[in-house]
Amino acid sequence: MNHEITSLTARLLAHRWLPRADSQVRRALVDEAFRSELEARLAAVGLELLDNPFAEHVAVGLRNEVTDAVFGGRDYQASTMGLTRDEIALLIVIWALIILPKRERQLGRRTVEDDGQNDMFGQEKPIVHGEEVSGAVSEASLLADFGSQLGGRTKIRNFALGKLARLGFIERHNGYIVEGPLLDVLLDYRVLADRIINGTLADVLAAAGRALPASLTEEEIEEDIDLDDEVESRR
Repeated sequence: MNHEITSLTARLLAHRWLPRADSQVRRALVDEAFRSELEARLAAVGLELLDNPFAEHVAVGLRNEVTDAVFGGRDYQASTMGLTRDEIALLIVIWALIILPKRERQLGRRTVEDDGQNDMFGQEKPIVHGEEVSGAVSEASLLADFGSQLGGRTKIRNFALGKLARLGFIERHNGYIVEGPLLDVLLDYRVLADRIINGTLADVLAAAGRALPASLTEEEIEEDIDLDDEVESRR
């Protein structure tokens, strides 16, 4: 077991994220002793395993108690992966347009192509990950809707989207933006969903003529998180 934990720890540190389908990651998600040892090794260097049962990947991040030691005294961008405020706003817009509809599909056991209305046993299915439930956003539509509000079309197209792709938040394919490995891992759904839908961004989206699904209740969100063990045991 020690060799596997050492290997998994090294791979997480080297790659920053790994797919949930990876054999060692799957073991960490279902083997309590294995996960405890992995978390202990990460904690020893100020890191923690970031795991969201609805995301296709897991990642590593800083533990709260070392954040000030790492970023204290540094400028604003040091604690935001080098993203400017406009780029962070763009990231949140993309998160809202991709992850919120994705979560609705996952909870309803639906795919992008299937509305699930004729599936009597849909709720008995395990939660689906990947492109089956995660849609794409047209770059042209994004620029038309939000370009003037988020730094200008040229800046977004030539710089901001490229930076988000390099950081692992998004991927770009033939004029479309799709979910990257970190989009549903680093941004906390429980924190952002209600703030986005009922907060300032709701006005921005409304002005752009874009509609978003209603946020989940606190009870529903807690039920979602409790599905972790069930999801992994069924996969």
